[in-house]
Amino acid sequence: MCHVNILHLIEGAKQAKGLTVIIDVFRAFSLECYLYGMGVKQIRPVGTIEEAFSLRQRIPNSILIGERHGKKCDGFDYGNSPSTVSKEDVAGKTIIHTTSAGTQGIVNAVCASEIITGSLVNAKAVAEYIIARQPQTVSLVCMGNEGVKPAPEDELCAEYIKSLLEGREFSEMDQRVSSLKYHGGEHFFDKSRQDIFPEADFYMCVSCNKFPFVIRIEKDGTGFAAIREDVCGVLSDSPIRLP
Repeated sequence: MCHVNILHLIEGAKQAKGLTVIIDVFRAFSLECYLYGMGVKQIRPVGTIEEAFSLRQRIPNSILIGERHGKKCDGFDYGNSPSTVSKEDVAGKTIIHTTSAGTQGIVNAVCASEIITGSLVNAKAVAEYIIARQPQTVSLVCMGNEGVKPAPEDELCAEYIKSLLEGREFSEMDQRVSSLKYHGGEHFFDKSRQDIFPEADFYMCVSCNKFPFVIRIEKDGTGFAAIREDVCGVLSDSPIRLP
């Protein structure tokens, strides 16, 4: 159907072309799916903490969510943890989001013709969206740890999406997800770090195909906007059905 490239880290985001999927499983783009599931109005990804504070002044009643080195940014409402966000606090609000890896991929993907985000929680929806769009080139960018070190969970997500696009069975999914407890996600099980990496986050982020939508990146006069787009109905005219 198309040429699929798997790229890596911030340098990979800079090289990405065509329809580009910026992947961050632990935790940025899993969190954004959960935020839309909680009924947020809109998500605004930004590259820096300074941009986040500046944007909050322009968007009344907005919520700051973000991290550096995993820890909640000083002065922010929430860190990058889906299990700690209160639905009552965020429903109907605009979220301003900055992270060490995921949002950095967005701002660096300057050669992409289109950008969506990806994680295990909406991987099949991502593949369905790509099939419906029928691009010539797809770039799957694994953002890794802070955009500079590969992360097994992002590699797994990219391999899984690619297998769906190519119509190949991915029979080892359960085993690979389980192995993330000991290789990639072990920090979620460190009792001394539960304030930063709650164990519940791990299970929320590996809940495969929980959400039937993608998050598409647009840019307007305010900056980047991460827009929820449901894929139900997108494949109505496509002869391809994913398993």
